[in-house]
Amino acid sequence: MNDRFRLFDLGEGAAFGRQLAGALGVALAEHEYRAFDAGEHKTRALAAVRECDVYVFDNLYGDAHFSANDKLCRLLFFAGALKDAAARRVTAVVPYLPYSRKDRKSQPRDPVTTRYVAAMFEAVGVDRVVTLDVHNPAAFQNAFRCRTEHLEARGMLARHLATLVGAGAVAVVSPDAGGMKRAQRLRDRLAAQIGRPVAMAIVEKSRALGVVSGDALAGDVRGATAIIVDDMIATGGTIARAARACRREGAARVLAVATHGLFADGANEALAEPAIDAIVVCDAVSRIDALHGAVRARTTVLPTAPLLAEAIRRIHEGGSLVALLDD
Repeated sequence: MNDRFRLFDLGEGAAFGRQLAGALGVALAEHEYRAFDAGEHKTRALAAVRECDVYVFDNLYGDAHFSANDKLCRLLFFAGALKDAAARRVTAVVPYLPYSRKDRKSQPRDPVTTRYVAAMFEAVGVDRVVTLDVHNPAAFQNAFRCRTEHLEARGMLARHLATLVGAGAVAVVSPDAGGMKRAQRLRDRLAAQIGRPVAMAIVEKSRALGVVSGDALAGDVRGATAIIVDDMIATGGTIARAARACRREGAARVLAVATHGLFADGANEALAEPAIDAIVVCDAVSRIDALHGAVRARTTVLPTAPLLAEAIRRIHEGGSLVALLDD
């Protein structure tokens, strides 16, 4: 990294940012956050950014300190201030991007919020957005007019899963039709990792007025280690429903895998489902404290700072991210 590189972490405590900085061999640039009356705030850089290549990390999920909306507003205002301070390029590094699930009209007069979020990033002058396993990569890429980099955790997930599956049959299971491509990519990477075929299966899922139904399973999981993969675990209901379907069809073990462990209210109870043997998530979303007891004990959290740091390094140096997807 050169003297024109800056890395900011707007998160509480900046713990993840320090991991990124350590992997890159740099120090976090300092910034100031001030809260005002009536819920307003100001965030400004304390380090000079003129003609610098600036990377701003923030994970835009709601937590005990700030809502997703608060974090999004803070990041946008900070990015705008950086451009006003003559930053040469501003890259937003947001492993979890809010509103990525609302990428189409599912009912009359529905908002397409993914597109509105993209317009806000562009309005303040963000040059590039880096994210990790968004809900729908195609919708994400089509929504933005600035440059985007969509990273995937399938490489690290496949390496970890290879240590768990043993020598028996393995099947990767999508909990719904929308996740088939994600499941296929993990299946292909895992098959290459363990050197033998991996089967595919899919669980039926319907949603009407917020009520989820359907539990038919297409595919063969009998006697296999069934790996249910999704981009995120929120309430845990989808994972629990799919796990029961796999057990009913004779799966020997069920592993639940997701990049983002949001673990919303009720997740600990849903994930206590006895059909689930183990849970694997990544640490880009730090909500593991929402889990406790037996659920917490069978949950493994994988580090993503090395992946994100390498992506930042390659972007800064003008390198390619293609090979990084399967690293």
